Amino acid sequence: MAEQGKDNFRDTIGTLNEEGDRAWIFPKKPVGKWYEYRKYVSYVLLTFLFAAPFIKIGGHQFLLFNVLERRFNIFGFPFWPQDFYIFVIMMLTGVVFVILFTVAFGRLFCGWICPQTIFMEMVFRRIEYWIDGDRGKQKRLAKMPWNKEKIRKRSLKWFVFFVISFLIANVFLAYLIGSDRLLRYITDGPMEHLSTLISLVIFTGVFYFVFAWFREQVCIIVCPYGRLQGALLDDKSIVVAYDHKRGEKEEGRAKFKKNEDRETSGKGDCIDCHQCVDVCPTGIDIRNGTQLECVNCTACIDACNIIMKAVDLPKGLIRYASEENIEKKTKFEFTPRLKGYTVVLGILVSVLVGMLFLRNDVEADIFRLPGQLYEYKADNLISNVYTYKLINKTNTDIEDVRFELVSHKGSVEIVSRDTFTIPAGGMAEGTLFVELNAGSLSGDKDKVVIAVFSGDEQIETTRTAFLGPRTYK
Repeated sequence: MAEQGKDNFRDTIGTLNEEGDRAWIFPKKPVGKWYEYRKYVSYVLLTFLFAAPFIKIGGHQFLLFNVLERRFNIFGFPFWPQDFYIFVIMMLTGVVFVILFTVAFGRLFCGWICPQTIFMEMVFRRIEYWIDGDRGKQKRLAKMPWNKEKIRKRSLKWFVFFVISFLIANVFLAYLIGSDRLLRYITDGPMEHLSTLISLVIFTGVFYFVFAWFREQVCIIVCPYGRLQGALLDDKSIVVAYDHKRGEKEEGRAKFKKNEDRETSGKGDCIDCHQCVDVCPTGIDIRNGTQLECVNCTACIDACNIIMKAVDLPKGLIRYASEENIEKKTKFEFTPRLKGYTVVLGILVSVLVGMLFLRNDVEADIFRLPGQLYEYKADNLISNVYTYKLINKTNTDIEDVRFELVSHKGSVEIVSRDTFTIPAGGMAEGTLFVELNAGSLSGDKDKVVIAVFSGDEQIETTRTAFLGPRTYK
């Protein structure tokens, strides 16, 4: 692997060698306080990830992203294509939150919450440590010829990786098609749903490729968030940082010598043990400063603190800090930039909450039949023909549905029936006629309001255009 130093670390990445080929990273197993905290957070998030598709609220799957059928459930709230504006506001809120969080705390999301990091570091990497051993043993195994031991370990590891990838693919599919449908497909047998089986195999292959081979390259090459970080961070952002003022001092880094007084010698507290580099899952040297590849995983903090304790020097040489804090010892400040993002986020959250509370359980659309004009009937009546579409966003049938005019005196006649039922989570559509007295029209194109009733309860209102003759304008 090409050696990175203070002058060239931005010219290359730690996962490439001098010839431009992939340089495999063998990070040392992290140990320490921050790693334990990350394990607890990861286990909670993994439990949520695997359980969410199977949790039901009010009969709705807790999280569902059925793109093909355009059905979405967010925290138990069902969303239809007609609710797309709410979905857009929700996405914008999420983006602004990530931006605010990044400006304040850097790439903290990547190290603590990102599914890629959690699966890689807390699932697949831990299995690798269990089967192959720590950094030194992994490097020796990689150089070892294909003997009995290497074949046994590689076969076991690849098999376990494949099984976990298969489980992840099933959960991923449950988010896309629904957990009920997935369980039904499983009980029916894979050959009964061949297209779904093919999709499952593809998803399994993708996850296996990512976690068994591509690994940290996802964070370094594929993920756009690392590049977004470069545009959002400033010298006030709190990131995993090396205190170069304390670590370098006047004489720079130097190996540790027993019983030496580093204060009087002018040497920095960094003893150049390389542990922060060895433990890094993306192969960088944090001492070179904030870098795109850093996912703020805190592994280097734990490694450095252990060494500092061993040589009887203060901990925190690598810590969560801003560049301004390191240079000027200033505390975290809620800057005008952060205040601006917070205000925008607050507005978006308020709009989103308002939309969710004002959102109806029934979506009603009534449109005039294309190409049809009004019809002049006896008793000075004008008739228009419409198509209606009602969407039931609940998990119960809505029965005895009918229409009534609210804005004008007149009648609404549904073709072939008086009332009907909207199935749970389904849609009802058909044709209806609206008849008004010509004298009640104010022009050749009036707006009429039609109410939707379920029994005696009004459940929705909608507006539509009503055409009449120009002579009654």
